[in-house]
Amino acid sequence: MPFSAEEKKNLCTQYRSLLLDGIAPFWLERGIDREYGGVLSCMSEDGKVLSGDKFIWSQARSVWTFSALYNRIEPRREFLDAAKNSVRFLLAHGRDDRGRWVYHTGREGHPVEGATSIYADCFVIYGLSEYYRATRDDLALSAAVQSFDRVVRRIEEPDFNETMPYPMPPEWKNHGIPMIMTEVSHEFAQTLGDDQVERLAVQYAHRIMQHFVKPERKVLLEYLTRDYRELPPPAGTFVMPGHAIESMWFVLHVAWHHRNQDLIRRAAEVIRWHLEFSWDDEWGGMVLSRDIAGGEPFLPHSQKKLWWPHTEALYATLLAYELTGQEWCREWYQKVADWAWSHFPMPNCGEWYQRLTREGKPTTEVIALPVKDPFHLPRAAILIVQLMSERARLDGTT
Repeated sequence: MPFSAEEKKNLCTQYRSLLLDGIAPFWLERGIDREYGGVLSCMSEDGKVLSGDKFIWSQARSVWTFSALYNRIEPRREFLDAAKNSVRFLLAHGRDDRGRWVYHTGREGHPVEGATSIYADCFVIYGLSEYYRATRDDLALSAAVQSFDRVVRRIEEPDFNETMPYPMPPEWKNHGIPMIMTEVSHEFAQTLGDDQVERLAVQYAHRIMQHFVKPERKVLLEYLTRDYRELPPPAGTFVMPGHAIESMWFVLHVAWHHRNQDLIRRAAEVIRWHLEFSWDDEWGGMVLSRDIAGGEPFLPHSQKKLWWPHTEALYATLLAYELTGQEWCREWYQKVADWAWSHFPMPNCGEWYQRLTREGKPTTEVIALPVKDPFHLPRAAILIVQLMSERARLDGTT
């Protein structure tokens, strides 16, 4: 049964309130570096700044979030000013002398770690693309175009290994590269109105579905050899369900754009596999990772419950439901939402915890980077509000 007009309205209200009454005030009050630019994302859960260090992908992700708040939720000047603050920092300090985006700077912008992560470049493109939609800033667009051209070439080169925070041997391929390029290419194509860039998004989506998705085992593998053969354990049997679910809504965006019903059906089914595979029947919630051979997962913290897989699942299940009408999507949305909304929100803060133990208790252990940045949670909320509002308009209920 489709969502009723009242249910869509309630979802919009719930996530709009999370954005405008919780997340945005938290970051505008605690996270904006008004002295040197950018965001101060090396912070405790409640917003106490622990370090002035700035990871470039966090700066870029803040650009996307504040630009998307302005473009897709409400055109408040404070949102655009926050985005501009991070853009100025990025353009002044984010690149090395070869035009590559560095991984990590100090608070004032001096480099700490160089161009060791292509994800930094990708998030810069993603953020500047959304920012350009709000401002028509040609300097920002030029930086994004130059970066995109470099990334498209670099990820195919035989010595490519710019995959921090998880370094990878050059003889491997990881799912994360075609995954992020699917979404970045698709979004950038819409900004540019460029069919050639959109064709790249389709190619990256099919690369994921043809090579990393394993229907016979109902999983998406994170690591393969350069010629897409399977690796031995533990890397070759490693599954990160939240990553797979996020990847599949990227694929759904491309499939939806091209009205590819077969791809929509297949991507939705992959979401279902990983919800079932990740769910903790004893404590509830989604574990971070699992090994399909039953061994210890390749990366640590496998039993932790992180905010980002849950927020990705919230949007992915709602999107899959709107595109397929399959009842399991609605049921899983509610299951994830019930657990997430009862465990992640921080009291009297407006933000969510980003890390919980398996039992659902807050923990301060660092998982990948020592950061809390405004991205996964606000992006999911923005996209949910946008989806529910658009579907309501199409249904003639608003």
